[in-house]
Formats: sequence, C-alpha cells, structure tokens
Amino acid sequence: QVQLVESGGGLVQPGGSLRLSCVASGFLFRVAGMGWYRQAAGKQRELVAAITYGGTTNYADSVKGRFTISRDNAKNTVYLQMNSLKPEDTAVYYCNLEPATKQYWGQGTQVTVSS
Repeated sequence: QVQLVESGGGLVQPGGSLRLSCVASGFLFRVAGMGWYRQAAGKQRELVAAITYGGTTNYADSVKGRFTISRDNAKNTVYLQMNSLKPEDTAVYYCNLEPATKQYWGQGTQVTVSS
C-alpha cells in the first residue's frame, strides 16, 4: 500500500523559510521520480518542483531560485526547502510521483505566508 506523508508546513512571514518533508512507503522509492505540488484556494493543483531518480531537478518559473527539491533514498524521503516565501506561495503542498498518480494523493501540509 502506497503512502505519502507530508509534514513541515506552518505559518511564516513573507521572506521566511520552511522545509517540507514527505516520507514514502509501499513502492520502490529510489527508482521513482518525485514531485512537490501545491493547490491554493480556488485554484488548480500545480507542480512546483520535481526530481528524477537520478537527482535531476526541475522547477516552476514562479519558484525558481527560491525553492530547492532534494531526496534521501536511504530514508525514502523527499524534501522541499522554501526560502524567500511570498504570500502567493500560500497553499496546501503535496508530494506525489512525477508524473502524479491520482490514487496516491495524501493529506498535504498547509503553508501560509502572511504578516
């Protein structure tokens, strides 16, 4: 049974930082491409960062230079380091395979950027 459990969200002021974690189980993590996605209120879910099994990364234009995706295959964990956060980064953040698999969406973790 595949499980993806996100954590690390919270309330942060503009310009602040957060580090999200996603622990995966139930599949061969080390050969899977992974992604971080977000969904803001009233908007469609979007891919913000992806990492291949080999470590190649890709980012949405809106987060380039501010967010960093990484993975630790020994811990079956993918991370999203978010710096210089902006109010428009406010959303629920999810991890999933990349491309995403519909039945693997978890609860997500809320990130709120506000003063």
